[in-house]
Amino acid sequence: MKLTLTSDVWWKNAFVYCVDAETFKDGDGDGCGDFRGLTQQIDHLDRLGVTCVWLMPFYPTRERDDGYDIVDFYSVDPRLGTLGDFVEFMRTARDRGIRVIADLVVNHTSVEHPWFVSARESRDSPYRDWYVWADEPDEDGPQGVTFPDEEKSLWQYDERTGQYYFHRFYKQQPDLNITNPAVRDEIARIVGFWMELGLSGFRVDAVPFMLETKGQPDAERLPDPHDYLADLRSFMTRRNGESVLLGEVNLTYPETMPFYGEGRDELTMCFDFIGMERFYLSLARGDTGPLEGALRERPAAPRDAHWATFIRNHDELTLDKLTDDERREVFDAFGPDEQMQLYGRGLRRRLPTMLGGDMRRIRMVYSLLFSLPGTPVLFYGEEIGMGEDLDGKGRFAVRTPMQWRPGSTAGFSTADPSRFPGPVVSGDYGPDQVNVAGQRGDPGSLLSWISMLAERYRETPEFAWGEYSVLDTGEPAVLAIEFRTDDALLVTVHNFADGPAEVDLDVPGLADSSTLADLLGDWTTEPASKERVKVSLDAYGCRWLRRS
Repeated sequence: MKLTLTSDVWWKNAFVYCVDAETFKDGDGDGCGDFRGLTQQIDHLDRLGVTCVWLMPFYPTRERDDGYDIVDFYSVDPRLGTLGDFVEFMRTARDRGIRVIADLVVNHTSVEHPWFVSARESRDSPYRDWYVWADEPDEDGPQGVTFPDEEKSLWQYDERTGQYYFHRFYKQQPDLNITNPAVRDEIARIVGFWMELGLSGFRVDAVPFMLETKGQPDAERLPDPHDYLADLRSFMTRRNGESVLLGEVNLTYPETMPFYGEGRDELTMCFDFIGMERFYLSLARGDTGPLEGALRERPAAPRDAHWATFIRNHDELTLDKLTDDERREVFDAFGPDEQMQLYGRGLRRRLPTMLGGDMRRIRMVYSLLFSLPGTPVLFYGEEIGMGEDLDGKGRFAVRTPMQWRPGSTAGFSTADPSRFPGPVVSGDYGPDQVNVAGQRGDPGSLLSWISMLAERYRETPEFAWGEYSVLDTGEPAVLAIEFRTDDALLVTVHNFADGPAEVDLDVPGLADSSTLADLLGDWTTEPASKERVKVSLDAYGCRWLRRS
Protein backbone atom coordinates (compact mmCIF):
# COMPACT_ATOMS: atom_id res chain seq x y z
CA MET A 1 0.00 0.00 0.00
CA LYS A 2 1.12 3.57 -0.65
CA LEU A 3 2.46 5.29 2.42
CA THR A 4 0.86 8.53 1.28
CA LEU A 5 -2.56 6.93 1.66
CA THR A 6 -2.00 5.63 5.18
CA SER A 7 0.44 7.82 7.08
CA ASP A 8 -2.12 10.43 8.11
CA VAL A 9 -4.22 7.71 9.78
CA TRP A 10 -1.27 6.94 12.00
CA TRP A 11 -3.17 5.11 14.73
CA LYS A 12 -4.14 2.18 12.49
CA ASN A 13 -0.61 0.78 12.45
CA ALA A 14 0.76 2.38 15.60
CA PHE A 15 2.54 0.52 18.38
CA VAL A 16 1.21 1.91 21.67
CA TYR A 17 3.19 1.58 24.91
CA CYS A 18 1.47 2.25 28.25
CA VAL A 19 3.72 3.71 30.93
CA ASP A 20 3.36 5.16 34.41
CA ALA A 21 5.97 7.86 35.00
CA GLU A 22 5.85 7.05 38.73
CA THR A 23 7.13 3.50 38.28
CA PHE A 24 9.26 3.77 35.12
CA LYS A 25 12.45 5.64 36.02
CA ASP A 26 13.55 8.02 38.77
CA GLY A 27 15.46 10.96 37.35
CA ASP A 28 16.25 12.97 40.50
CA GLY A 29 17.09 10.27 43.07
CA ASP A 30 14.14 10.75 45.42
CA GLY A 31 12.83 7.21 44.92
CA CYS A 32 9.83 8.13 42.78
CA GLY A 33 9.73 7.83 39.01
CA ASP A 34 9.29 11.10 37.16
CA PHE A 35 9.29 12.83 33.78
CA ARG A 36 13.02 13.47 33.94
CA GLY A 37 13.67 9.75 34.28
CA LEU A 38 11.13 8.89 31.59
CA THR A 39 12.76 11.37 29.20
CA GLN A 40 16.19 9.84 29.78
CA GLN A 41 14.82 6.42 28.79
CA ILE A 42 13.05 7.54 25.62
CA ASP A 43 15.66 5.81 23.47
CA HIS A 44 14.68 2.47 25.01
CA LEU A 45 11.19 3.03 23.62
CA ASP A 46 12.59 4.20 20.29
CA ARG A 47 14.75 1.06 19.94
CA LEU A 48 11.76 -1.07 20.88
CA GLY A 49 9.80 0.38 17.96
CA VAL A 50 7.19 2.29 19.99
CA THR A 51 5.36 4.92 17.94
CA CYS A 52 2.94 6.17 20.59
CA VAL A 53 3.34 6.46 24.38
CA TRP A 54 0.20 6.29 26.52
CA LEU A 55 0.80 8.09 29.84
CA MET A 56 -1.13 6.91 32.86
CA PRO A 57 -2.39 9.78 35.09
CA PHE A 58 0.34 12.23 36.04
CA TYR A 59 -1.85 15.00 37.47
CA PRO A 60 -1.80 16.17 41.11
CA THR A 61 -3.53 13.54 43.23
CA ARG A 62 -4.14 12.41 46.80
CA GLU A 63 -3.05 8.89 45.76
CA ARG A 64 -6.28 7.22 46.86
CA ASP A 65 -6.50 5.41 43.49
CA ASP A 66 -2.99 5.44 42.02
CA GLY A 67 -3.41 8.83 40.39
CA TYR A 68 -6.99 8.46 39.17
CA ASP A 69 -8.30 10.66 42.01
CA ILE A 70 -7.32 14.00 40.52
CA VAL A 71 -7.23 17.34 42.37
CA ASP A 72 -6.02 19.51 39.47
CA PHE A 73 -6.47 18.73 35.78
CA TYR A 74 -4.08 21.48 34.65
CA SER A 75 -0.78 20.49 36.24
CA VAL A 76 1.75 17.75 36.96
CA ASP A 77 1.96 16.01 40.32
CA PRO A 78 5.01 17.49 42.10
CA ARG A 79 6.40 14.01 42.76
CA LEU A 80 6.65 13.50 38.99
CA GLY A 81 8.12 16.87 38.08
CA THR A 82 6.90 20.16 36.67
CA LEU A 83 5.10 21.33 33.57
CA GLY A 84 8.55 22.19 32.26
CA ASP A 85 9.66 18.57 32.73
CA PHE A 86 6.53 17.41 30.94
CA VAL A 87 7.18 19.72 27.98
CA GLU A 88 10.78 18.53 27.76
CA PHE A 89 9.57 14.93 27.64
CA MET A 90 7.11 15.84 24.89
CA ARG A 91 9.84 17.57 22.89
CA THR A 92 12.20 14.60 23.22
CA ALA A 93 9.50 12.10 22.24
CA ARG A 94 8.60 14.17 19.20
CA ASP A 95 12.29 14.32 18.26
CA ARG A 96 12.27 10.49 18.14
CA GLY A 97 9.07 10.41 16.10
CA ILE A 98 6.97 9.17 19.03
CA ARG A 99 3.50 10.58 19.61
CA VAL A 100 2.07 10.85 23.12
CA ILE A 101 -1.47 10.38 24.44
CA ALA A 102 -2.56 10.59 28.08
CA ASP A 103 -5.31 9.31 30.30
CA LEU A 104 -8.40 11.50 30.24
CA VAL A 105 -10.07 10.87 33.61
CA VAL A 106 -13.10 13.16 33.66
CA ASN A 107 -15.83 10.86 34.89
CA HIS A 108 -14.91 11.86 38.45
CA THR A 109 -12.59 13.99 40.60
CA SER A 110 -11.01 13.59 44.01
CA VAL A 111 -13.14 14.58 47.01
CA GLU A 112 -10.36 17.08 47.63
CA HIS A 113 -10.65 18.75 44.24
CA PRO A 114 -11.61 22.44 44.76
CA TRP A 115 -14.78 21.90 42.74
CA PHE A 116 -16.07 19.23 45.11
CA VAL A 117 -14.83 21.01 48.22
CA SER A 118 -17.05 23.91 47.16
CA ALA A 119 -19.92 21.65 46.06
CA ARG A 120 -20.28 20.00 49.46
CA GLU A 121 -20.15 23.27 51.41
CA SER A 122 -23.67 24.24 50.40
CA ARG A 123 -26.50 23.24 48.10
CA ASP A 124 -26.19 26.75 46.70
CA SER A 125 -22.54 26.31 45.68
CA PRO A 126 -21.82 27.26 42.05
CA TYR A 127 -20.22 23.84 41.71
CA ARG A 128 -23.09 21.90 43.27
CA ASP A 129 -24.51 20.79 39.92
CA TRP A 130 -21.09 19.75 38.70
CA TYR A 131 -21.74 16.50 40.60
CA VAL A 132 -24.65 14.08 40.91
CA TRP A 133 -26.71 14.41 44.09
CA ALA A 134 -29.87 12.75 45.40
CA ASP A 135 -31.97 12.91 48.53
CA GLU A 136 -32.20 9.13 48.36
CA PRO A 137 -30.49 6.76 45.90
CA ASP A 138 -32.82 5.75 43.09
CA GLU A 139 -33.55 2.01 43.28
CA ASP A 140 -33.77 1.99 39.47
CA GLY A 141 -30.50 3.87 39.12
CA PRO A 142 -27.02 2.54 38.32
CA GLN A 143 -26.20 -0.88 39.71
CA GLY A 144 -23.05 -2.92 40.26
CA VAL A 145 -20.28 -1.91 42.64
CA THR A 146 -17.01 -1.61 40.69
CA PHE A 147 -14.71 -2.47 43.62
CA PRO A 148 -16.67 -4.93 45.79
CA ASP A 149 -13.71 -5.48 48.10
CA GLU A 150 -13.86 -1.88 49.38
CA GLU A 151 -17.24 -0.38 48.48
CA LYS A 152 -20.78 -1.55 49.23
CA SER A 153 -22.72 1.18 47.46
CA LEU A 154 -22.48 3.65 44.58
CA TRP A 155 -23.80 6.44 46.78
CA GLN A 156 -22.18 8.19 49.74
CA TYR A 157 -24.10 10.30 52.26
CA ASP A 158 -22.74 13.78 52.85
CA GLU A 159 -23.77 14.93 56.32
CA ARG A 160 -23.11 18.62 55.77
CA THR A 161 -25.65 19.05 52.97
CA GLY A 162 -27.91 16.09 53.75
CA GLN A 163 -27.73 14.44 50.34
CA TYR A 164 -26.02 11.49 48.73
CA TYR A 165 -23.43 11.93 46.00
CA PHE A 166 -22.86 9.37 43.28
CA HIS A 167 -19.51 7.60 42.83
CA ARG A 168 -19.11 4.83 40.27
CA PHE A 169 -15.68 3.96 41.70
CA TYR A 170 -14.38 4.74 45.21
CA LYS A 171 -16.26 7.10 47.53
CA GLN A 172 -13.21 9.37 47.37
CA GLN A 173 -14.05 9.88 43.67
CA PRO A 174 -17.40 11.67 43.21
CA ASP A 175 -18.72 11.49 39.66
CA LEU A 176 -18.94 14.62 37.56
CA ASN A 177 -22.30 15.51 36.04
CA ILE A 178 -21.59 15.17 32.34
CA THR A 179 -25.01 16.58 31.43
CA ASN A 180 -24.08 19.98 32.90
CA PRO A 181 -22.95 22.30 30.05
CA ALA A 182 -20.44 23.97 32.38
CA VAL A 183 -18.78 20.59 33.04
CA ARG A 184 -18.65 19.85 29.32
CA ASP A 185 -17.04 23.21 28.62
CA GLU A 186 -14.46 22.61 31.34
CA ILE A 187 -13.57 19.19 29.92
CA ALA A 188 -13.02 20.80 26.52
CA ARG A 189 -10.68 23.34 28.14
CA ILE A 190 -8.75 20.52 29.82
CA VAL A 191 -8.41 18.67 26.51
CA GLY A 192 -7.41 21.84 24.67
CA PHE A 193 -4.82 22.74 27.31
CA TRP A 194 -2.91 19.47 27.03
CA MET A 195 -3.19 19.37 23.25
CA GLU A 196 -1.50 22.78 23.16
CA LEU A 197 1.37 21.16 25.06
CA GLY A 198 1.71 18.53 22.36
CA LEU A 199 -0.58 15.58 23.16
CA SER A 200 -1.92 13.73 20.12
CA GLY A 201 -4.99 12.53 21.97
CA PHE A 202 -6.26 10.70 25.00
CA ARG A 203 -7.07 7.27 26.34
CA VAL A 204 -10.55 7.88 27.78
CA ASP A 205 -11.08 6.16 31.11
CA ALA A 206 -14.27 4.10 31.63
CA VAL A 207 -16.23 5.66 28.76
CA PRO A 208 -19.64 4.06 29.48
CA PHE A 209 -19.49 5.31 33.08
CA MET A 210 -18.44 8.77 31.94
CA LEU A 211 -21.56 8.99 29.77
CA GLU A 212 -23.88 7.41 32.33
CA THR A 213 -27.09 9.33 33.09
CA LYS A 214 -29.27 6.54 34.49
CA GLY A 215 -30.53 7.39 37.96
CA GLN A 216 -30.29 11.13 37.56
CA PRO A 217 -33.45 13.20 38.01
CA ASP A 218 -35.46 13.40 34.77
CA ALA A 219 -32.89 11.18 33.07
CA GLU A 220 -35.20 10.59 30.12
CA ARG A 221 -35.15 14.31 29.31
CA LEU A 222 -31.40 14.78 29.60
CA PRO A 223 -29.34 15.35 26.45
CA ASP A 224 -27.87 12.32 24.70
CA PRO A 225 -24.38 11.75 26.17
CA HIS A 226 -23.21 10.51 22.77
CA ASP A 227 -23.88 13.99 21.42
CA TYR A 228 -21.26 15.21 23.85
CA LEU A 229 -18.73 12.56 22.85
CA ALA A 230 -19.23 13.54 19.21
CA ASP A 231 -18.83 17.21 20.11
CA LEU A 232 -15.60 16.47 22.00
CA ARG A 233 -14.19 14.54 19.05
CA SER A 234 -15.16 17.37 16.70
CA PHE A 235 -13.48 19.91 19.00
CA MET A 236 -10.28 17.87 19.05
CA THR A 237 -10.29 17.43 15.28
CA ARG A 238 -10.57 21.18 14.81
CA ARG A 239 -7.57 21.68 17.09
CA ASN A 240 -5.55 18.85 15.57
CA GLY A 241 -6.83 16.76 12.68
CA GLU A 242 -4.69 13.74 13.60
CA SER A 243 -5.76 13.58 17.26
CA VAL A 244 -7.31 10.40 18.66
CA LEU A 245 -9.62 9.17 21.40
CA LEU A 246 -8.80 5.63 22.54
CA GLY A 247 -11.74 4.38 24.59
CA GLU A 248 -11.92 1.93 27.48
CA VAL A 249 -15.28 0.36 26.63
CA ASN A 250 -15.59 -3.03 28.30
CA LEU A 251 -18.87 -4.10 26.74
CA THR A 252 -20.08 -6.67 24.24
CA TYR A 253 -19.41 -5.97 20.57
CA PRO A 254 -22.97 -4.73 19.82
CA GLU A 255 -22.87 -2.49 22.89
CA THR A 256 -19.43 -1.13 21.96
CA MET A 257 -20.17 -0.09 18.39
CA PRO A 258 -22.28 3.02 19.26
CA PHE A 259 -19.22 4.50 20.97
CA TYR A 260 -17.45 4.68 17.62
CA GLY A 261 -20.31 6.89 16.49
CA GLU A 262 -23.27 6.06 14.30
CA GLY A 263 -23.01 8.27 11.25
CA ARG A 264 -20.54 10.58 13.02
CA ASP A 265 -17.12 10.41 14.64
CA GLU A 266 -16.87 9.60 18.35
CA LEU A 267 -14.09 7.32 19.61
CA THR A 268 -11.19 6.70 17.23
CA MET A 269 -10.29 3.33 18.76
CA CYS A 270 -11.85 0.92 21.25
CA PHE A 271 -10.03 -1.77 23.21
CA ASP A 272 -11.06 -5.28 22.14
CA PHE A 273 -11.93 -6.68 25.57
CA ILE A 274 -13.97 -9.55 24.13
CA GLY A 275 -11.11 -10.73 21.93
CA MET A 276 -8.69 -10.52 24.87
CA GLU A 277 -10.90 -12.61 27.14
CA ARG A 278 -11.59 -15.22 24.47
CA PHE A 279 -7.86 -15.38 23.74
CA TYR A 280 -7.13 -16.43 27.32
CA LEU A 281 -9.87 -19.04 27.17
CA SER A 282 -8.31 -20.42 23.97
CA LEU A 283 -4.87 -20.38 25.58
CA ALA A 284 -6.16 -22.26 28.62
CA ARG A 285 -7.84 -24.90 26.45
CA GLY A 286 -5.18 -25.17 23.77
CA ASP A 287 -8.10 -24.68 21.39
CA THR A 288 -8.37 -21.58 19.22
CA GLY A 289 -12.15 -21.89 18.87
CA PRO A 290 -13.13 -19.13 21.36
CA LEU A 291 -10.71 -16.62 19.81
CA GLU A 292 -11.75 -17.59 16.30
CA GLY A 293 -15.35 -16.99 17.30
CA ALA A 294 -14.51 -13.52 18.60
CA LEU A 295 -12.65 -12.60 15.41
CA ARG A 296 -15.57 -13.75 13.28
CA GLU A 297 -18.13 -11.95 15.46
CA ARG A 298 -16.24 -8.69 15.83
CA PRO A 299 -17.85 -5.93 13.77
CA ALA A 300 -15.68 -3.88 11.47
CA ALA A 301 -14.73 -0.52 12.92
CA PRO A 302 -15.71 2.57 10.89
CA ARG A 303 -13.41 3.38 7.95
CA ASP A 304 -10.79 5.46 9.76
CA ALA A 305 -11.37 3.95 13.21
CA HIS A 306 -9.72 0.82 14.59
CA TRP A 307 -9.73 -1.80 17.33
CA ALA A 308 -6.92 -1.82 19.90
CA THR A 309 -5.61 -5.25 20.91
CA PHE A 310 -3.81 -6.13 24.13
CA ILE A 311 -2.65 -9.05 26.23
CA ARG A 312 -3.06 -7.26 29.53
CA ASN A 313 -3.26 -3.68 30.79
CA HIS A 314 -2.56 -1.80 34.01
CA ASP A 315 -5.73 -3.06 35.73
CA GLU A 316 -6.69 -6.60 36.63
CA LEU A 317 -6.86 -8.95 33.66
CA THR A 318 -10.63 -8.84 33.53
CA LEU A 319 -12.59 -11.92 32.48
CA ASP A 320 -16.03 -10.57 33.30
CA LYS A 321 -17.58 -11.32 29.87
CA LEU A 322 -16.82 -15.04 30.13
CA THR A 323 -19.33 -17.39 31.70
CA ASP A 324 -18.69 -18.56 35.26
CA ASP A 325 -17.49 -21.95 34.00
CA GLU A 326 -15.24 -20.38 31.36
CA ARG A 327 -13.76 -17.98 33.89
CA ARG A 328 -13.05 -20.88 36.20
CA GLU A 329 -11.16 -22.63 33.37
CA VAL A 330 -8.90 -19.61 32.95
CA PHE A 331 -8.45 -19.23 36.71
CA ASP A 332 -7.51 -22.90 37.03
CA ALA A 333 -4.97 -22.61 34.20
CA PHE A 334 -3.35 -19.28 35.00
CA GLY A 335 -4.28 -18.21 38.52
CA PRO A 336 -5.54 -21.08 40.67
CA ASP A 337 -4.68 -19.44 43.99
CA GLU A 338 -7.20 -16.95 45.34
CA GLN A 339 -4.34 -14.49 45.93
CA MET A 340 -3.83 -14.38 42.15
CA GLN A 341 -7.43 -13.34 41.51
CA LEU A 342 -9.23 -10.04 42.00
CA TYR A 343 -12.86 -9.03 42.43
CA GLY A 344 -13.92 -12.54 41.41
CA ARG A 345 -13.63 -11.48 37.77
CA GLY A 346 -9.95 -11.13 36.90
CA LEU A 347 -6.31 -12.03 37.42
CA ARG A 348 -3.60 -9.80 38.85
CA ARG A 349 -0.72 -11.54 37.13
CA ARG A 350 1.56 -10.88 34.18
CA LEU A 351 1.86 -13.22 31.21
CA PRO A 352 5.25 -14.88 31.91
CA THR A 353 4.24 -16.07 35.37
CA MET A 354 0.88 -17.30 34.08
CA LEU A 355 2.70 -19.37 31.46
CA GLY A 356 5.32 -20.69 33.88
CA GLY A 357 8.12 -18.88 32.08
CA ASP A 358 7.73 -21.05 28.94
CA MET A 359 9.48 -18.78 26.43
CA ARG A 360 8.12 -20.69 23.43
CA ARG A 361 4.58 -19.95 24.52
CA ILE A 362 5.35 -16.36 25.51
CA ARG A 363 6.93 -15.63 22.12
CA MET A 364 3.92 -17.13 20.34
CA VAL A 365 1.52 -14.97 22.35
CA TYR A 366 3.31 -11.74 21.46
CA SER A 367 3.55 -12.79 17.82
CA LEU A 368 -0.21 -13.14 17.94
CA LEU A 369 -0.65 -9.75 19.62
CA PHE A 370 1.27 -7.93 16.88
CA SER A 371 -0.47 -9.82 14.08
CA LEU A 372 -4.09 -9.70 15.22
CA PRO A 373 -6.23 -7.25 13.24
CA GLY A 374 -5.91 -4.14 15.39
CA THR A 375 -3.43 -1.74 16.95
CA PRO A 376 -1.17 -3.51 19.51
CA VAL A 377 -0.93 -1.99 23.00
CA LEU A 378 1.87 -3.09 25.34
CA PHE A 379 2.05 -2.47 29.10
CA TYR A 380 5.47 -1.37 30.35
CA GLY A 381 7.74 -4.23 31.34
CA GLU A 382 6.06 -6.70 29.02
CA GLU A 383 8.96 -6.36 26.59
CA ILE A 384 11.35 -8.00 29.07
CA GLY A 385 8.92 -10.45 30.66
CA MET A 386 8.44 -8.84 34.07
CA GLY A 387 6.45 -10.69 36.70
CA GLU A 388 4.13 -9.46 39.44
CA ASP A 389 4.28 -8.84 43.19
CA LEU A 390 1.37 -10.73 44.69
CA ASP A 391 2.06 -9.11 48.06
CA GLY A 392 0.99 -5.81 46.50
CA LYS A 393 -2.57 -4.66 47.09
CA GLY A 394 -5.08 -5.30 44.31
CA ARG A 395 -3.99 -3.92 40.96
CA PHE A 396 -0.63 -2.81 42.37
CA ALA A 397 0.57 -6.39 41.86
CA VAL A 398 1.47 -5.50 38.25
CA ARG A 399 2.37 -1.83 38.81
CA THR A 400 5.88 -2.47 40.09
CA PRO A 401 9.08 -0.50 39.35
CA MET A 402 10.58 -1.05 35.89
CA GLN A 403 13.59 -3.38 35.94
CA TRP A 404 16.53 -1.79 34.11
CA ARG A 405 19.54 -3.57 35.65
CA PRO A 406 20.36 -6.32 38.16
CA GLY A 407 20.46 -5.42 41.84
CA SER A 408 18.10 -4.51 44.65
CA THR A 409 17.16 -1.15 43.08
CA ALA A 410 16.66 -2.63 39.58
CA GLY A 411 18.31 0.48 38.14
CA PHE A 412 15.01 2.25 38.78
CA SER A 413 16.47 4.75 41.25
CA THR A 414 19.59 5.56 43.26
CA ALA A 415 17.44 5.95 46.40
CA ASP A 416 16.89 3.31 49.05
CA PRO A 417 14.17 0.87 47.85
CA SER A 418 12.08 1.75 50.92
CA ARG A 419 11.34 5.06 49.19
CA PHE A 420 10.09 3.48 45.95
CA PRO A 421 6.38 3.70 44.98
CA GLY A 422 6.21 -0.04 45.61
CA PRO A 423 8.50 -3.04 46.07
CA VAL A 424 10.63 -4.35 43.22
CA VAL A 425 9.54 -7.84 42.14
CA SER A 426 11.54 -10.56 43.87
CA GLY A 427 12.29 -14.20 43.13
CA ASP A 428 12.58 -15.78 39.70
CA TYR A 429 11.26 -12.65 37.96
CA GLY A 430 13.26 -10.14 39.97
CA PRO A 431 15.79 -7.78 38.37
CA ASP A 432 18.71 -10.17 38.77
CA GLN A 433 17.00 -12.51 36.30
CA VAL A 434 14.81 -10.09 34.27
CA ASN A 435 16.13 -6.69 33.23
CA VAL A 436 16.68 -4.50 30.18
CA ALA A 437 20.49 -4.44 30.32
CA GLY A 438 20.76 -8.21 30.30
CA GLN A 439 18.47 -8.61 27.30
CA ARG A 440 19.67 -5.74 25.13
CA GLY A 441 21.96 -7.13 22.44
CA ASP A 442 20.96 -10.74 23.14
CA PRO A 443 19.28 -11.97 19.93
CA GLY A 444 17.53 -14.74 21.84
CA SER A 445 15.94 -12.46 24.45
CA LEU A 446 12.29 -11.51 24.73
CA LEU A 447 13.29 -7.86 24.28
CA SER A 448 14.90 -8.68 20.92
CA TRP A 449 11.90 -10.77 19.90
CA ILE A 450 9.41 -8.00 20.60
CA SER A 451 11.63 -5.40 18.92
CA MET A 452 11.71 -7.62 15.83
CA LEU A 453 7.95 -8.15 15.94
CA ALA A 454 7.42 -4.39 16.14
CA GLU A 455 9.69 -3.84 13.13
CA ARG A 456 7.96 -6.51 11.04
CA TYR A 457 4.55 -5.23 12.09
CA ARG A 458 5.42 -1.70 10.93
CA GLU A 459 6.60 -3.16 7.62
CA THR A 460 3.32 -5.02 7.14
CA PRO A 461 0.44 -2.61 6.44
CA GLU A 462 -1.82 -5.56 5.61
CA PHE A 463 -2.52 -5.95 9.34
CA ALA A 464 -3.98 -2.45 9.54
CA TRP A 465 -5.52 -2.03 6.12
CA GLY A 466 -6.25 -5.51 4.81
CA GLU A 467 -9.51 -7.41 4.90
CA TYR A 468 -9.04 -10.34 7.24
CA SER A 469 -10.70 -13.73 7.51
CA VAL A 470 -10.14 -16.75 9.74
CA LEU A 471 -9.11 -19.85 7.78
CA ASP A 472 -10.16 -23.40 8.52
CA THR A 473 -7.05 -25.28 9.63
CA GLY A 474 -8.57 -28.63 10.54
CA GLU A 475 -6.53 -28.47 13.75
CA PRO A 476 -8.28 -27.10 16.87
CA ALA A 477 -4.97 -25.83 18.28
CA VAL A 478 -3.91 -23.88 15.18
CA LEU A 479 -5.18 -20.42 14.29
CA ALA A 480 -4.70 -19.11 10.75
CA ILE A 481 -5.75 -15.65 9.58
CA GLU A 482 -5.36 -14.23 6.10
CA PHE A 483 -5.07 -10.52 5.32
CA ARG A 484 -5.69 -9.19 1.82
CA THR A 485 -5.20 -5.85 0.14
CA ASP A 486 -5.42 -5.08 -3.57
CA ASP A 487 -1.76 -5.96 -4.06
CA ALA A 488 -0.79 -8.17 -1.12
CA LEU A 489 -1.64 -11.39 0.67
CA LEU A 490 -0.46 -12.37 4.15
CA VAL A 491 -1.27 -15.46 6.21
CA THR A 492 -0.42 -15.76 9.91
CA VAL A 493 -0.39 -19.17 11.61
CA HIS A 494 -0.08 -19.81 15.37
CA ASN A 495 0.06 -23.13 17.18
CA PHE A 496 -1.49 -23.16 20.67
CA ALA A 497 -0.40 -26.77 21.33
CA ASP A 498 2.69 -28.14 23.09
CA GLY A 499 3.45 -30.42 20.15
CA PRO A 500 4.28 -29.83 16.46
CA ALA A 501 1.52 -29.43 13.90
CA GLU A 502 1.07 -29.34 10.15
CA VAL A 503 -1.93 -27.75 8.49
CA ASP A 504 -3.17 -27.77 4.91
CA LEU A 505 -4.67 -24.35 4.18
CA ASP A 506 -7.03 -23.30 1.41
CA VAL A 507 -5.79 -19.85 0.34
CA PRO A 508 -7.69 -18.50 -2.68
CA GLY A 509 -5.49 -16.49 -5.02
CA LEU A 510 -2.34 -18.55 -4.60
CA ALA A 511 -0.85 -19.56 -7.94
CA ASP A 512 1.57 -22.38 -8.64
CA SER A 513 4.33 -19.81 -9.02
CA SER A 514 3.66 -18.19 -5.63
CA THR A 515 6.05 -18.48 -2.73
CA LEU A 516 5.10 -17.83 0.90
CA ALA A 517 8.02 -16.43 2.88
CA ASP A 518 8.01 -16.33 6.67
CA LEU A 519 8.68 -12.79 7.86
CA LEU A 520 9.73 -14.11 11.28
CA GLY A 521 12.42 -16.49 10.00
CA ASP A 522 14.03 -18.07 6.97
CA TRP A 523 11.26 -20.59 6.25
CA THR A 524 9.56 -20.59 2.85
CA THR A 525 7.02 -22.82 1.19
CA GLU A 526 5.36 -23.21 -2.17
CA PRO A 527 1.72 -24.17 -2.74
CA ALA A 528 1.14 -27.92 -2.64
CA SER A 529 -1.42 -27.32 -5.38
CA LYS A 530 -3.26 -24.33 -6.72
CA GLU A 531 -4.73 -22.34 -3.82
CA ARG A 532 -3.54 -24.80 -1.17
CA VAL A 533 -0.45 -24.69 1.01
CA LYS A 534 0.98 -26.88 3.78
CA VAL A 535 2.48 -25.14 6.79
CA SER A 536 4.53 -26.90 9.47
CA LEU A 537 4.84 -25.51 12.99
CA ASP A 538 6.87 -26.41 16.06
CA ALA A 539 5.21 -26.60 19.46
CA TYR A 540 3.86 -23.10 20.14
CA GLY A 541 5.23 -22.11 16.75
CA CYS A 542 4.22 -19.07 14.72
CA ARG A 543 4.68 -17.83 11.17
CA TRP A 544 3.82 -14.67 9.24
CA LEU A 545 3.69 -15.77 5.60
CA ARG A 546 3.68 -13.18 2.83
CA ARG A 547 3.04 -14.06 -0.81
CA SER A 548 5.87 -13.15 -3.14
